[in-house]
Order: sequence, then C-alpha cells, then structure tokens
Amino acid sequence: MKNHLQSALLFFKRFLLLLLIYQFCRLLFLFFNINAFNGLNLKIFLGGLHFDLSAIAYINLLFVVLHLIPGNFKYKANYQKGLKIAFFAVNLVFILTNFVDFEYYKFTGRRSSFGMITARGMENEIGGLILSFLSEFWYLPLIALLLAFSFWKTIPNIKLKFPEEKTTKAILAKQTGLFIFILGFVFLLGRGGFQKKPLKVVDAVSYGSISHSALVLNTPFCILKTIGKKETLESPKYFKEAELNSIFNPVVVNNPKEKQTKQNVVIIILESFGRENIQRGQTPFLDSLITKSLFFENGFANGKLSIDAVPSTLSSIPSLMSTSLITSSYSINEIYGLPKILKANGYNTAFFHGAFNGSQNFDQYCKIAGFDAYYGKNEYIGPEAFDGRWGIFDEEFFQFYCKKMSTFKQPFFTSIFSISSHNPYIIPEKYKGKFPKGTTKIQESIAYSDFALKQFFTTAKKQKWFDNTIFVITADHTSSEPTEEKFKTNVGKFRIPILIYNPSNPDFKGTSYKNFQQIDIMPSLIDLLNIKTKFITFGKSFQSDKDFVVYYLDNIYHCIQGDYYLAFDGKKTLALYNFKKDELMKTNLLLTEKNKAAKMERFIKAYIQSFNERIINNKLTVH
Repeated sequence: MKNHLQSALLFFKRFLLLLLIYQFCRLLFLFFNINAFNGLNLKIFLGGLHFDLSAIAYINLLFVVLHLIPGNFKYKANYQKGLKIAFFAVNLVFILTNFVDFEYYKFTGRRSSFGMITARGMENEIGGLILSFLSEFWYLPLIALLLAFSFWKTIPNIKLKFPEEKTTKAILAKQTGLFIFILGFVFLLGRGGFQKKPLKVVDAVSYGSISHSALVLNTPFCILKTIGKKETLESPKYFKEAELNSIFNPVVVNNPKEKQTKQNVVIIILESFGRENIQRGQTPFLDSLITKSLFFENGFANGKLSIDAVPSTLSSIPSLMSTSLITSSYSINEIYGLPKILKANGYNTAFFHGAFNGSQNFDQYCKIAGFDAYYGKNEYIGPEAFDGRWGIFDEEFFQFYCKKMSTFKQPFFTSIFSISSHNPYIIPEKYKGKFPKGTTKIQESIAYSDFALKQFFTTAKKQKWFDNTIFVITADHTSSEPTEEKFKTNVGKFRIPILIYNPSNPDFKGTSYKNFQQIDIMPSLIDLLNIKTKFITFGKSFQSDKDFVVYYLDNIYHCIQGDYYLAFDGKKTLALYNFKKDELMKTNLLLTEKNKAAKMERFIKAYIQSFNERIINNKLTVH
C-alpha cells in the first residue's frame, strides 16, 4: 500500500508541475499582449487557476487511471518509463497550443477554439503561412523548445523505498478505494466544482471585466470545450412571437416610390483596415475618397475574423456564434442576400478574392449566397504577382478585377476582398521603402494596399461603367495591434471605416455619426437602388431611424444603441457604458442607469432570439 501511495503522490507532484507551467504560459500570454489588458488584479489570476485546474484535470484523467490502477505491475521500470513519456507528450501538445495565442490573440481578440487551431477553411495556404509565421515569430518555437526541455527534466520520478507488497484482498480494496476517490476528485476539478453545470468559457467573466476573459482562460480549455463539436444554437425563448416581433423583426418589405436605378454595385472589403489606420498618413487615397463619399464615423465590424465579414457584408447576417456561419453546421442554410436579390433584378454577380481558391471557404459560401462566378488565385490572368505565401498581390489582382468587370454586362454586382494587408504583410520588392513604415508591423502593407486601391480607381475611372456604379468600401475587421487606448476597448476593437461613394451624384457625401455596421450595407444598398423586395436583415438602412450595432466575442453579446454600449452574457447584463463620453469605458453605469440597461437588455434578448430561431429553423429567407 505504501508504494501505491507513492504512485498517488507522484501523480499529484506531476499535476502540480503542470499547474506551474500553465501559470508560466499565462504570464507569457500577458507579456506578449500587455497592451490589451489594463486594471489587472489578483482575482483575474485566481480565476485563471480555476480554468487551469479544469483543463489539466480533464487532460489527465487517463493518467489518474495509469498511475493509480490497482496492481504491482505499475512499479516495473518499463511501465514507469512509458508512463512518463506518455504524460510528457500528451500534456506538451496541449501546453503548446497556448503559444498559438501569444500572437494570434492580437488578430482574433479571443482564445483559439478547436476550429481555429485546425485552420478549417485555410487548408491550401496553411503550409506557406506556417513557414512565414515561424520565420516572423522565431522566438516562439525557441521558447517552446526550452519549455519542453525544462518540462521533461523536471517531471518527478517515482521513488520506491519499500519492497513489493503482496496484493491481498484488503490491500486491493484500499487501492481501489483510493483510486476511485482520486479519480472522482480530479473529475470534479475538471467540471470546475459542484455547480449544476460544468465550467464554461463564458464563466471567465466572473473573474474580471469582459475585456479580461482571454487572460483568465487558457487555450487548452477552449479547445477541449469545442473539439468535435458543431455549432448548435438554442432558442432562449425570452419572448412569445408577437412580443418578439414588436421589439425586433428582421423581415423588411421594401416598396420604393421611385423607379429602380439599375446602377452597378461594387463592394470592396479591405483586409484589416481598422479605423485606427485611417487619416494618420498610411491611407492618403482612402482619406481623399472619404471626402467625396458618405462616410460613417461610427462604423463597426460584426466580427473579428475575415471569415465573419463576408456573410455580414453581403447577406446582412452577423457573427453571433463561436464558429463562423461559413464553417458552422448551418453553413448550407438558404440565404437571400445581395447576390440573389440583385440577380433577381437583372444583375450579373461575381466575387473576387486573390488568395488560394478555397481559402476560408469563400468559394463555397459564394455558391450558397448565389453569386454567378467566383474568381480566386486560380482564375487570375496577368503579370506574375504571387506573394509566395497567401495569393496575388493587391495591385495586380485589383487590375485584373477592373479588367474583368469591363467584360460584364451591366448592371452588375461584384465584390472583392483584398489580401496584402494580411499577416505576414508582404509587399512587392519593387515597393520596398516606398511606403511609410508606421508604428506597427501591419501599417506598411496598409499603405501598399491603399496604393493598390488608388491604382484600381485610376483605371476604373476610364471605364464606361464607372459613372453608373455605387462603390461601398469597408474593412473586414480591425488591425491586430492598435496603438491608441480607445481602440483597445470592446467598442474600439470593432471600429472600422465604412463609406459609400456614388460618382454619379457629387452631392452624396458627408459624415454620418449614426452607428453603422457591416450588416447595414445590404439594406442600405437596396434602399439606394430603389429595389422592390421582401428580405431578412439583421441590420438597418442608413436611412432608418434605428441606431443599433450588435456583435459577439468571447461568448458575450455586445450591443450599441445611440451613445451607449451594453455587454450581455445571454442571461444577465454585465456592463453599461456611455462610450461616446467615456471612450476608455472606465465608468460602469449599470447601477446608475437601470432603465437604459433594462431597455437595451430587452432589445438584445429579442435580437438573439430572432437570430437563433431563424438560423436553427433555416428561416433566413421569406417567400
């Protein structure tokens, strides 16, 4: 029995070593993302311990069995050697997933899930990107190797000071009892305690503000909670149908008085062009275009990933799930977005993306959305312009795009998604040193993409279709490393430029201070084109009196109405701020403005219920 106790002690020593390593990984995560977290306190790190214990416990349930299963075979040298190697290998794999988020968090604003770790939708380009990331972030594999070496060297070994015991029934009963007790105890750690439901990702908000959730969490926990799972939504049933529709109804009937304009539509989605990059010297052309356009000063993305931006912008469907709609179990739902609406009104439609075909499942989504054609790297015709990693450089692909549009019969609707301002931020050799470096790694490539956009418009202005075209320009999401504090808040990290440029109407310009989001683009265009139709939109037209924005991050729903921002976890409101007066969001008004909080909570509940029920029941169209 004494040797069995030594084996139990060995397991807990190894468990404690893992706990220390997880704390080290949290400190590294904080070190690499220090600018993202303010107002740190002990409670955040105690919360981190809670989630670390859960992840370590789940991962090591098998090793409880292998360390404590009754029998003397456990003490054989080969068994112990194999057990040590297995313990090291399994835990090291999970530990190293934290290293992904040391840098990737800057782009996503959340800990990685199983789908993000496995790069679903990016199979073609992932090889080149991994090489690029290893080159750029060379210090991460170096730290990982040092950690792996230290981990192996510090794994405790069993110390058997007693002669092998004869396994009597009494000893076997004691060993079995201890085994069951410790297995149950570790399982309890895994579920997070005695509460009704096991610990969830969203529970991280209990240990700090919503902006601290990623620091409380660890990547292995987030992977375990999403591995092998498809996104499944449930209807929260906050309201009965009549009351639900009185609060928020996504069905819009557009019945314009004026004749349809039949103008062409071009939507340009710029990779990572966060609001913080505009009007600071990196984007001189876009800055000049803003003065000729209707520009939305309070423009917002509806997601943090490129894969979220396409459904939001083209189909008015926000990203309100942990998995993007494009890669979720609802990806084949019927959609009646801009491609189908405009096609029904005589438009030719096409989508352009200069990356590898299949990148982020955009080609698949375009088929479901109803585009006539998809043009990716495979369809590109022009000068050699492969960037060696990701796809075709923006300048050449934008020229290809312009030339191709000139072959389309009018009216047409097209959209292009740029790529050059995506990590690893490669620009052509001939332009090295031409553009300002800026203060962060992305800004030189932002300046290059702005130049490519200028070249596109220079060519487009010479085409017959130009004056009969409405241009919409938006970013897919914000940049990875904002330098100003106001862009680090849960409002600021979603701010993007959005503008509508109509060359045929020079008076269509100015600055709107209404809250405007990607999902507002579709209903706004339908209004501008005077199209008679009935459709589903989770946004609103720029001509509407409504003034809301909704997005989702870290299992929290974020709602903006007027000057106020509200965070809601699906059950209760967590915070309320006047983000226009309090840009850094330091004063939580939840207790002082209860009526405002209650009104906004009622709206976001109806919005969530309407979204979930329509996604679940495949009701994103109206017939």
